[in-house]
Amino acid sequence: MSDQTHADSNGRIDYIAVEQSPRFQSLKRTQRSFIFPLAVFFLLWYFAYVLLAAFAPEFMGQRVWGDITVGLLLGLGQFVTTFGITMAYVSFANRKLDPLATEIREELEKAQENA
Repeated sequence: MSDQTHADSNGRIDYIAVEQSPRFQSLKRTQRSFIFPLAVFFLLWYFAYVLLAAFAPEFMGQRVWGDITVGLLLGLGQFVTTFGITMAYVSFANRKLDPLATEIREELEKAQENA
């Protein structure tokens, strides 16, 4: 069974071989190279917010404008960051992950049809 054909003569796909293929490993590596740094960034940002709320209430309670405080702005920033990360991931997946995943899927479907 080569890297290009992962179906046996009965049309069954060897998913373990697919997972171990260089193209699939490249897909996983590309996804992880995007996800892990952003996850670390967001967790640090989130815990910084929680720690500031717990241990720096004076700072978080500083009024910026009217009843708007630093804590409120940082809390809203959590939502903005979440949406920003989501949009960045969707864009990244559309450009980098989906084309390769589609190629792999179509190759497997073709191999299954031809078996």
